[in-house]
Amino acid sequence: MARNEEKAQSMLNRFLAFKNEEKKKPKERRPYLASECRDLAEADKWRQQIIREIGRKVMEIQNPGLGEHRLRDLNDEINKLIREKGHWEARIIELGGPNYTKAGAKMTDLEGNEVDVPNPSGRGPGYRYFGAAKHLPGVKELFEKPPEAKKRRSRYEIYKRIDASYYGYRDEEDGILVKVERVAEEEMRSRALKEWQRIEAIKIEARKTVKSGEVAAVKPILFEEEEDIPEEDKQGKENQQQKEREFIAHVPLPDEKEIERMVVEKKKQELLSKYTSEYLLEEQVEAKKMLNIQR
Repeated sequence: MARNEEKAQSMLNRFLAFKNEEKKKPKERRPYLASECRDLAEADKWRQQIIREIGRKVMEIQNPGLGEHRLRDLNDEINKLIREKGHWEARIIELGGPNYTKAGAKMTDLEGNEVDVPNPSGRGPGYRYFGAAKHLPGVKELFEKPPEAKKRRSRYEIYKRIDASYYGYRDEEDGILVKVERVAEEEMRSRALKEWQRIEAIKIEARKTVKSGEVAAVKPILFEEEEDIPEEDKQGKENQQQKEREFIAHVPLPDEKEIERMVVEKKKQELLSKYTSEYLLEEQVEAKKMLNIQR
């Protein structure tokens, strides 16, 4: 019994639905041209219908899985509907209705950027891309912004940023530089003091080895050949040259270590003059004078 009742109920429902469809008016179709509409209310109704269609298609085009061809078709349909909406808004103004182009909300994309609606007259912004259509091959490159060229600053802009900090007058205000310089200065002073003590110790040792007023004999140098000069004359000339070459040393003479160091220093200077410029050598000499390094 329950089965027969369900069948009768379903048949009754279908009959009632058919009767309701007969009572309804035939579905109206939107005019192809907006100029064919003479009623302001109908024109506003068709505009609202176009806006709903645009909303549905914009939601649908957000899906990147629809495929390239379907996305391109949807984007074409949205642009066509936007142009048609502009025609209907212009017709509403002609019929004495409100101006929706000024009072309406701006259209935006997914990133929140404003999208200019194309002008119905054909002048103004042109074709637009929505949703996943922006990432299609050949379209993505259109939205890439070219790199901005660096604008060269003028002399006024350069000097405008120059103040006391630029010349280093405020470097010591934070207190960090003073601490670092103090440590470096103490190290340089200690190195200079050690070097001075070492040189003074060498001078003291040299003074101990040579006494003041001591005669330092220098071996004579003979320029004549010994074979041609007789033995007696040779001996007399040696004594005479020895007397001429004898002198009294009133200053300390350097020892072997000091002489060796001086030779090494001279060779070093020759190598430096060979492989370095005069400007670097002058800087090195000035640095040694500032650090009080006597070598």
